[in-house]
Amino acid sequence: MAVRPATDMRTAPPAPEADPLLAVDDLRVAATAGPGGPVPILDGISLEVARGECIGIVGESGSGKSLAMRAVAGLLPSGTSVTGGSVRIDGEEVLTLAPRERHALRGRSVTLLMQDPFTMLHPQLACGRQIADGLRDPDGVLRRRKGRAARRAEVERRLAEVGLGPEIADRYPHELSGGMRQRVAAAAALAGDPELLIADEPTTALDAANQRAVLDLLRGLQRDRGMGLVLITHDLRVAFSACDRVYVLYAGSVLEHGRAQELESGPGHPYTAGLLASEPSVRERYAELPAIAGFVPAPGARSGGCPFADRCAHAAAECRAAPMTLLPVPEPVAAERGTGSGPGSGARSGPGARLTACVRVGEIGDALAVPRARVPAVLPEGPESTAAVREESDAALIATSVDRTFRSPAGDHAALRDVSLIVPRHTVVALVGESGSGKTTLARIAVGLETFDTGTVTVGGLALSAGRRPGTTDRHRLAEQVQIVFQDPYSSLNPSRTVGATLREALTAATGRSGRDRSVAEVGALLERVGLPASYASRRPAALSGGERQRVALARALATRPRLLICDEAVAALDVSVQAQLLNLLTSLQRSEGFAVLFITHDLGVVRQIADRVAVMYQGRIVEQGTAADLLDTPAHPWTRRMIEALPERTDAGGQDLTSRQPRR
Repeated sequence: MAVRPATDMRTAPPAPEADPLLAVDDLRVAATAGPGGPVPILDGISLEVARGECIGIVGESGSGKSLAMRAVAGLLPSGTSVTGGSVRIDGEEVLTLAPRERHALRGRSVTLLMQDPFTMLHPQLACGRQIADGLRDPDGVLRRRKGRAARRAEVERRLAEVGLGPEIADRYPHELSGGMRQRVAAAAALAGDPELLIADEPTTALDAANQRAVLDLLRGLQRDRGMGLVLITHDLRVAFSACDRVYVLYAGSVLEHGRAQELESGPGHPYTAGLLASEPSVRERYAELPAIAGFVPAPGARSGGCPFADRCAHAAAECRAAPMTLLPVPEPVAAERGTGSGPGSGARSGPGARLTACVRVGEIGDALAVPRARVPAVLPEGPESTAAVREESDAALIATSVDRTFRSPAGDHAALRDVSLIVPRHTVVALVGESGSGKTTLARIAVGLETFDTGTVTVGGLALSAGRRPGTTDRHRLAEQVQIVFQDPYSSLNPSRTVGATLREALTAATGRSGRDRSVAEVGALLERVGLPASYASRRPAALSGGERQRVALARALATRPRLLICDEAVAALDVSVQAQLLNLLTSLQRSEGFAVLFITHDLGVVRQIADRVAVMYQGRIVEQGTAADLLDTPAHPWTRRMIEALPERTDAGGQDLTSRQPRR
C-alpha cells in the first residue's frame, strides 16, 4: 500500500456558513428499554460540519461518540430513541422524516464507514459486487445486460480512486489485507456519492503506515469531493493530525471544542488535558503515564453540574452545582497559550470558536499544561541498558528458524519465514509489524494453539514439537509456563460466568486442586493484584467496562504464575486513559514478579513506554531487532523507518515536538 509523504493533514477549515452541511442542535438520546422509564444517554449534543471540513469526535468509551453519529444517520440501536433536539443535513430537518425518506438519505446524503471493514463487507460477495450495489443508478442503466461493461468500468474507477487495482473487484474480503479491506469499504461507502461521510474508528486495528494511508485517503477523497467528514476516534494522534476541529465528548455531553491545533497545544478542560497526558510518546519513555482515575459514569448515574467533576483533580463545589454550559475560553488564557487568532479571539462564537464547559478554566490556567504532568523514566546505564540477548537455556521463549505455511486450494501463504526470536527472563520484548506480518501466528505457536512446520520452539524450558500441537500432558505443562491476553476484552471472558468462577477455574488449573478448595480470599487477592476490588468476584463481564474486563483477563493469565506473558494487542481496543492504567499496571507487575512479556502491538508509543527490546516483523520475517531506544531513534530497516515516518506529528503547549515523524540519524 503506497503511503503519501508524512505531512500534516490539517488544512485551513472552511469559513463558517449560515447553513452548514450538518447542524446538530441539543440532540438528546435515551435508552427506552427496561424498567424505570427513559434513561438519558446523550444530554444535549450540539455540533456543526461545514462542506469540505473534517471534524473529530474524541472521548472515552461510553461518552456517546458513536451513538450521536448513529442518530444523525438514523441507525440508532434498538432500545434507544431520540428524545429531543434537531439534526439538519443540508438545511433539511431529518428527525421528522418518515422512515422511508430517512432511509433514502443514507448513501445519498450521509453514509457510515465502520471500524471493522468485515462488518460492512459481505464475506461471500466479491468486492466489486459490493461497490456496484451502492452506485447511483436512477434509470437502471447499470443493471441492464448492456450496462454490465459500464458498471464494471465504474467499479474499477472507484477502486482506482481509493488506490486499488481493477483485479480487486474479483477478490473476496478475506483475500485482502486489513488496509486493503478498509479501502474497499471506503469505496463501497462512497459509491452513492454522499455529501457527508462518518468514519467510526476507521484506523484502530491498523499499523502506523496503513493508518496514515487510510487517513490520507479519506482526507484526499473529502477534499476532492468537497464533502464533510466526521472522524470518530479514541486515538488523539489521529484526531489532532487529521481534523480541522475537534469535539471532546464525555458522558453524553460536549466538554470542549475548537480548532485541533488549539486544543492540542492548550486544552481548556481538565478532561482534555487528562486525555493528552495519558497518551504515550514515541520520543520519550515516562516513569508512569498519568492516567485518569475512575471510569465514565453509566447512564442514569450522572448528577448535575459537570459530569467529569468526580474524576477531576481541579473540581470545586461550583463544578457540581453550576449548570453545564459551553462558554468561550477567556481571552487571557487563550492569549497566554497562543490559541487565539487576534484581538477578541477568546470571545468569538460559532463553529470555529474555542468553547469549554469548565467554569474554572480562568483559574486553573497553566495547570492544564500536559507536558508538566509527565516525568521521564530513568533508564539503567551500563551493560543492562543494552539488554544484550544471550542464548540462555532459561529464556522464557526461544524460537529458532521457525517456518509456518498455511495451505489452501486458493494457494499457499507463508506466515513465518525463518523466524528467530529470544525473549529473555525479566524482559519485555515488543513485536511490531503490519497486519498479516506473522506476529499473532508466532504468539499462537508459543501457547500451543498453532503448529509450526520446521525450526525449534522452547517455552520456559519446554520444547514444542514441529508439525503437531501439544498433547494433554504437555498442554498443562505449557500453561504453567505461558499465558496470553487477547485484544478484545469483550469476547475473552465467558459472559455467563462470574468473575470469581473464571478466576477459580484459572487457580485450579495452576495447581490441580479442586475449585471448592479455593477460598474467597485467594480470588480477592488475585483481583486486588490487578487493581480491582474483591467484590468484583460476584460480577459478570457485562457489568464491567472494557478496561475492567481486560484487568480480569490479566488476572486470569497471571493466576498460574507463568514465566512468559503474551499480550496480543491487549490495549489496542482501549481508550487512551484506560490504556495508560493498564500499561502502568503491567509494568509494575512485570517488575515486581519478574515474568517476561512478549508484547504484540502496532502502536509505537506503547512500544516506547513498555518495551526493553523490539523485534520488527515484515512479510513473515523478523527484519530488525534491538533495544527500544536504539530501534525507535535510529531504525535501520526501510519498513521500520516507514512506520516511524508515518506517525502523525504532535506538539505540546509550548510548541515542542512530542512525536517526530523523522527518525534520528
